[in-house]
Amino acid sequence: MAIVLLLRHGHSTANAAGVLAGWSEGVGLTDTGRTQAERVAGRLAPLSVVRAVSSPLQRCRETVAVALPGLEAVTDERIGECHYGAWTGRALSEAAKDPLWRTIQDDPGAATFPPSPDYAAESLGQMADRVVAGLRALDAEVEAEHGAAAVWVAVSHGDPIKAVVAEAVGAGVAGLQRVRVDPGTVTAVHITPTRMVLLASNTVEGDLAPLVAVPTAHAAGDSTVGGGEG
Repeated sequence: MAIVLLLRHGHSTANAAGVLAGWSEGVGLTDTGRTQAERVAGRLAPLSVVRAVSSPLQRCRETVAVALPGLEAVTDERIGECHYGAWTGRALSEAAKDPLWRTIQDDPGAATFPPSPDYAAESLGQMADRVVAGLRALDAEVEAEHGAAAVWVAVSHGDPIKAVVAEAVGAGVAGLQRVRVDPGTVTAVHITPTRMVLLASNTVEGDLAPLVAVPTAHAAGDSTVGGGEG
């Protein structure tokens, strides 16, 4: 199936303030974030990207507009940020004092965010299931329209992309905190009929073309015994 390049939005005003933005409105890119998106634009320019899908949130929409100026992105809530409920807008320094913080760090599969009258809440497991299923469905659409060699971009957030990487390496949501995804980075994943295959994670520079040239065996969903020629 197709190759998806997962782009975390650039550095945001919430990142600068040390706040868990979640689905709160009015969180855009900082100057640093725009510079990061411009750097990604240079990396994507040599590729034939057939589709761009973005989280509906402002910081992602601003990122994709800079990173892929010639391609109109569609938004999809399935790849949106985790619904942090009552933690939305909370200072991370304060959140770290909450007993739930240790659950998030040590046993993320057991972590559910508290409800809020203003914001939806979900567990990290629910978030991971939503994002992984959404990416699979979107990838199938891309392949049906553009073929198995197609390359597309999904612009999302730290925790959702971490969940995809954890799924690709077989760790599931339990391995969420073993993954790092920085603002403005590109992660490459090949979604096959049988599994997700991690091609690269948290990259800030370098040629992306070799990552999207998938060997025939991988295209069928099988890894080459012995490691292949890559």
